[in-house]
Amino acid sequence: MNYLNPLIKDLKQFGKDKREEYLNTAPFPNIVIDDFFNEDILNKVANDFPDLAKKKDIIVYDNLNEKKLAAKGEANFSETTKLLVHYLNSEPFLEFLQEMTGIKEMLMPDPYFNGGGYHEIKPGGLLKVHADFNKHEHTMLDRRLNLLVYLNKDWEESYGGHFELWDKDMQSAKRKVLPVFNRIAIFSTTDFSYHGHPDPLTCPPDRSRKSLALYYYSNGRPKSEVNSRPHATIFKGRAGIKGDTIEEPVTFKDIVHDVVPPILLRTVKKIIR
Repeated sequence: MNYLNPLIKDLKQFGKDKREEYLNTAPFPNIVIDDFFNEDILNKVANDFPDLAKKKDIIVYDNLNEKKLAAKGEANFSETTKLLVHYLNSEPFLEFLQEMTGIKEMLMPDPYFNGGGYHEIKPGGLLKVHADFNKHEHTMLDRRLNLLVYLNKDWEESYGGHFELWDKDMQSAKRKVLPVFNRIAIFSTTDFSYHGHPDPLTCPPDRSRKSLALYYYSNGRPKSEVNSRPHATIFKGRAGIKGDTIEEPVTFKDIVHDVVPPILLRTVKKIIR
């Protein structure tokens, strides 16, 4: 099955051709590509996307920082969606990502979709600007890349929902991406790659912002990309907007990560299993 736009004949070479653009796009390495997938396949994926509000096994975020819905794992995926995401976790696609990003460490997929998979934002929803968690909860691998697949047909500029990439000092958004159908965004995740959808969604009540999120990891990474410890999502307020975000509460897990060496954490998790 050909999951990609037929014009992409050699995916690995396509990655090489896109490397310079990826590495040199502000405010941190990223790329936006339109019409990336085979349209027939992505139409099926979009049409099969469920109303997450009507599903039981989902994660509901409802606070000042984030108002969105997320599915857990593959449970709600249609067969076509499963085939597509399995392809996006496959060797050929990982090689494409490796070529485009220039990441030296071997990239690994997340077949558990920890934090990934189906994402849906209803009218009024948002996701404030943030840096992502930097370690996989179970494998403790380093999070390196995000891939976002947008599934929103006939999406108007007035609906909002732009994916924003912000500078390190949180002074301004250097890139804003409308989440239209068959558009993908790929970017490097570091402790300073601030991004989000910070303004409330203004689409009609019968519409929602739908996407697929896939994350990629490695065992080790450049020290310059992270702070000294594993952390959960870090929300950042935008310059000039008082009370833009709230500080996430410190959890017991955060404290444990601060004081327990990673090798001991992995050993304990294995024993518990």
